Amino acid sequence: MNRVFFSLWSVGLLLATSCQQGPSAREAVSVKSGPVVKPDTALINGLYTADPSAHVFGSRLYIYPSHDIESGVPADDLGSHFDMKDYHVFSLDSVGGPVTDHGVALALENIPWAGRQLWAPDAARKDSLYYLYFPAKDKADIFRIGAATSTSPEGPFTAQPEPIAGSYSMDPAVFADTDGAYYMYFGGIWGGQLQRWEGGVYNPEDVYPPDSAQAISPKMARLADDMVSFAEPPRDVQILDDSGQPLRAGDNARRFFEAAWVHRYNGRYYLSYSTGDTHNIAYATADNPYGPFTYQGVILKPVLGWTNHHSIVEYRGRWYLFYHDSSCSAGQTHLRCVKVSPLSYREDGSIETLDKKVELPEED
Repeated sequence: MNRVFFSLWSVGLLLATSCQQGPSAREAVSVKSGPVVKPDTALINGLYTADPSAHVFGSRLYIYPSHDIESGVPADDLGSHFDMKDYHVFSLDSVGGPVTDHGVALALENIPWAGRQLWAPDAARKDSLYYLYFPAKDKADIFRIGAATSTSPEGPFTAQPEPIAGSYSMDPAVFADTDGAYYMYFGGIWGGQLQRWEGGVYNPEDVYPPDSAQAISPKMARLADDMVSFAEPPRDVQILDDSGQPLRAGDNARRFFEAAWVHRYNGRYYLSYSTGDTHNIAYATADNPYGPFTYQGVILKPVLGWTNHHSIVEYRGRWYLFYHDSSCSAGQTHLRCVKVSPLSYREDGSIETLDKKVELPEED
């Protein structure tokens, strides 16, 4: 969601008009019906959505995406044109069936500490409460991670008055382990500011390691019982190559960039993430949630648009990959649409690579 190179296609305005219209009120609205059968089929129509975090609560599948808008902010290497201002929650009871938009679940104006840019969120449930986790720049333009609560998975959510103490950067993803522990994984380089937090102290200047040095790691921390604070200081999540060495900063095709997600399959922990400027969704595995994780391969090859951000969930006995591309805006990388694809594991637990690139028609 950061440094961006994008093309404005001549048909973009026509597609943008059809994608961007939609409800903004709290009432639930059915926004899409029919099977999801093609890689060029958007799961959600009616408004631009991206960065989908999918969760099963009860018998229903919920999606917590960011909400792209055309804000008029000029594009830059820090992603300033990703100037999102609210979140919607979507749900469905069958993949390929109708999708319900539950309206605005949380808006920027209702977050006391936030200044701008509501980027990729995630959600969790503990006991009878639901939690929405989100990054936003504070009044000093530093990314922090906030938390909001609701008695319903669809919201509305009430934001905590301050960001989570000790949090920074972006892309929070919360993993609920089988022993009842909850872990937050977070971070992103370039526009996500992770390169400004070496040693856990903010530096207003970007500090990148040389290509031969260890790559910047995603961060993680176990959540406290209250689910709105950390139970421990954030720590690095190491990603190793098959010889046990940390991935290097110059290994752009494999190193972490943003969009961490953790799920568990057959007793193994899978850390998946975006490689950013090489546009892969890659993954690594470990035998515990802290890692270290060993790089395994690519889950999703580059899609249309500069960014990608995903989630992986099991629903009714099948595994799915949720992701986004820019097909509904004809390639405008800040105006995206959420998609879904079945995910397949091999017998050894490795994940089959998907290729969902959509080609736009050539201009006349």
